[in-house]
Order: sequence, then structure tokens, then C-alpha cells
Amino acid sequence: MDLSHFRMNWNYPTSVRVGVGRIAELNAACRELGMSAPLLVTDPGLAAMPMIDTALRQCRDSGLKAGLFHQIKGNPTGPNVMDGVAAFKAGGHDGVIAYGGGSALDAGKAIALMVGQDRPLWDFEDVGDNASRVNVAGMAPVVAVPTTAGTGSEVGRAAVITDDQAHIKRIIFHARMLPAIVILDPELTVGLPPKITAATGMDALSHSLEAYCSPLYHPMAEGIALEGMRLVKDYLPRATAKGSDVEARLQMLVASSMGATAFQRGLGAMHALAHPLGALYDAHHGLLNAVLMPYVLQANRAHIEGPMARLSRYLGLPKAGFAGVLDWVVNLRGELEIPHSLGDIGIDDARIEQVGRMAEVDPSAGTNPVPYDAQTYSRIFEKALHGRL
Repeated sequence: MDLSHFRMNWNYPTSVRVGVGRIAELNAACRELGMSAPLLVTDPGLAAMPMIDTALRQCRDSGLKAGLFHQIKGNPTGPNVMDGVAAFKAGGHDGVIAYGGGSALDAGKAIALMVGQDRPLWDFEDVGDNASRVNVAGMAPVVAVPTTAGTGSEVGRAAVITDDQAHIKRIIFHARMLPAIVILDPELTVGLPPKITAATGMDALSHSLEAYCSPLYHPMAEGIALEGMRLVKDYLPRATAKGSDVEARLQMLVASSMGATAFQRGLGAMHALAHPLGALYDAHHGLLNAVLMPYVLQANRAHIEGPMARLSRYLGLPKAGFAGVLDWVVNLRGELEIPHSLGDIGIDDARIEQVGRMAEVDPSAGTNPVPYDAQTYSRIFEKALHGRL
């Protein structure tokens, strides 16, 4: 299949190079940002794969003194970030290549932030005007290369980092954390296993869906969210069923970036619950959102009937309105073999009240269509735990 017409350069929300084979431009992207010694940040699993060796060799063959840091967890922690900062300084690096899934992208962006700061990491949590504390001049430039289609972190201005002392996820934010150059090359995602393809794809859907349901006024983000969901509907089953479908892989990478662009309008209860569950149980973020999705939709139903009616029409669903969207979500999960309940993925009921309290104060809770207290979040969690839709 000729995919040459999908080869594009975009400048929204940052410089994005889209298309098959664009990873060949990695060294040029680094030089464009003034790097001579980039640190490639990835996860341990990806570090062992040929694509990382290829990327490092490509950079080194062009004269770049590229280094590698891969000591990060699936839910990156504060110590992971600071170990990366130490590696950056020890290697005399001057920029970051954040290469991998959401964990590597978030860790890479946080490392690039922290190399020039003299305050602790948590001083830059997205609370109040903490971003004003950042020494912008000390931040390192970032090239982002996603290898999963889910978080959209490559076009985000924040990093989700686990505070393993407090057992909570904290959002580190600064507008300049947005990577300066993004490379969306679908060939980097073709080897992703079906289960990870499905879970990360549902994460992309959760971003667009929650942004679309946010009560904030942002028609541009609403429009991006709508089209992002259509791409998921059309291409996630294809990408999951046949990993070598490069067109489906490309469209899902784009859908992922669209979801993260749209959620500047806000997220909601899915993420408000997924963040504490991820921190407490070290569960996969995308899978948590996938499992939680219909339960949160059902809880929000009275407040999203209008948007759901528009969404069902836009997606051309066989049944109109909220019921049509809920059926689509449940059927999509079934097709992708996503478990129906949190209990099915090893979550237990030992922390129902704690999860409710943490969800109530999670930053994502502020843009749910309706505010919930801790008890309501605990009830939603309990329903999702036992599969009571």
C-alpha cells in the first residue's frame, strides 16, 4: 500500500514529522535543536530491541555523542527521573531523545526539565503557580519518538510521575516541557503485541472521550476529540488484529497525539480513578482507563446525554444517543479482549475508601462533567471492581 500521501510535516501543537521511515531524520532533528550529545531515554524492554541500537548508531554515525538511559519503571518514579538527571550530567549531554511508550516519554521530559533545576522534583507539581519556579534557561531540548499509540505524551506539556513515598501519581507541568520535535513513524509500532496495542489504543480513546465530555468551553479541542475518536473506531481493531497494518498503526499514532492535544480541555473521572489505582497497584494506565470507561460513562450519563447524541451521529453508530455510545464502548472492549472488571486485572477491594479519597483530589477530577465526592468515587470503583455496569 502506498502511504506516501500520509508523509507530512505539521506545526500543531508542536513540530511533528509524520510518516513511514521518518525515524531516519532523528539525527537531523537533534542537530536542529542544537544537540551534540543527546541522551536517549527509554524503558528496559525497548532498550534490548534492535530499534534502539539502530537509533543510537544512526546518531553516532552522524557525529552525535549519543548516550542511553533506560532505568525506568512502567510507572516512572521520582528516583527514576533523578537517576536520569545524574546520567545526563555524568555523560555531558545537552538534550534528550524521549523514545518509547508513555513511561519513557514522561520520564524523558521530566529529566529534560530537572537537569537545570535546583529545587526538588515535586516542587514543580501542577499545583497553583508552581510552574513559575522553573528555571526555563536550564531546561534541555527534547525530541519525542513514541512507539505506542496511547498516552500522546509526545505532544503534552506534562509528565505523570509516581511519588513512591506517598504512593500517588503527581503531574509535573511546564509549558516548555512540550517536546520541540516529534517523530511519528508507524513502523516503530508494528511489533507491539495485541494486548498492549489494545490497552494503549483505549488510553487514546479515553483522552478524547473525556476531553469531549469536559464542561469547559474549548470548541477547538472538542473538534479534535471527535475526530480522534473516529480514528480509534476505524483503526484500533485493525491495528490490534494485524500488527503489520502500517496504515492502521499510523492512524492510531495520530489519534493518540490528537487525544493528548484535546485534553487541554480537561479529563475526568476515568483518569481521576486510574491515577490512584496505577500508583497503588502499579497497574497499566491504559488498561485501567479501558476497564473503567463504561462505568464512568454510566455514572456521568445524566450530564452527557447531549454530547453523546452528537458523538453517536458523528461515529455513525447503529444506535443513537448515550445507549449507542455505551454499546460501542462495551463491544469494542470485547472485540479487543479487554477485561470487563478491575477484579479481572488483579485489583482488590482493600483500598476502596482510599482510592475514593485520592480520586476526589486528583487534578483530573476538576473537569469531570459533574464533581464527585470521595464516596461517589468509591462507589464507581466498587462497581468497576465487580463488573456491575
